[in-house]
Amino acid sequence: MIDIYLDGADLNAMREGRKNALVKGFTTNPALIKAAGVTDYESFCKEALEIADGLPISFEVFSDEWDEMERQARKIASWGSNVNVKIPVTNTKGESAAPLIRRLSDDGILCNVTAVFTEEQVTEISKAMKDGIISIFAGRIADTGEDPEWIIANAVVDTDRPIKILWASCREVLNIRQAYSMGCHIITVTPDLLKKYESLKGKDLTEYSLDTVKLFYNDAQKAGFIL
Repeated sequence: MIDIYLDGADLNAMREGRKNALVKGFTTNPALIKAAGVTDYESFCKEALEIADGLPISFEVFSDEWDEMERQARKIASWGSNVNVKIPVTNTKGESAAPLIRRLSDDGILCNVTAVFTEEQVTEISKAMKDGIISIFAGRIADTGEDPEWIIANAVVDTDRPIKILWASCREVLNIRQAYSMGCHIITVTPDLLKKYESLKGKDLTEYSLDTVKLFYNDAQKAGFIL
């Protein structure tokens, strides 16, 4: 089965997720952490690290300059052996992060390379890292009308190193099955999507149809319309 990583910045949701046998790791990012009202990034990350309790967890750098990005990456990596440092595949100038990823990987730092969209990026990054995660933003690729599955499938067989391919920006429960069928190693899901997966997985469609009809009927009654 594919590993499910819980994505978000709600510490209570993480605590609940840690109790769930389906959850095999965690991911977050500075934008989600800021939206959660956090003001101290390092303190948040260290509390999340305690909650993860040994499961893999990814924290992201937030500099656009390579020297500072490397400093942040090494500091984040020092927090624990189960930490994966999220590094964007390029900086905002479009310059490849491959040289930085190679240096970090050579020093035994696990990277989670994020914002990967193309097969060329997968190939370049997989050559730069000895171990770690490549996060392919399948949901955002699909938003453009392109099918992300072939990129995922090719990425899975593109390297002979112990690199894991992650299906990022999951949009619906079906994506979990799609990612698994492509041989993907990890998929990130939000707490809400995880609940939907658990409540609807394998649900009888005839029963689900009736539930939907009842829902629509009740909503129509509450609207109070008259014809």
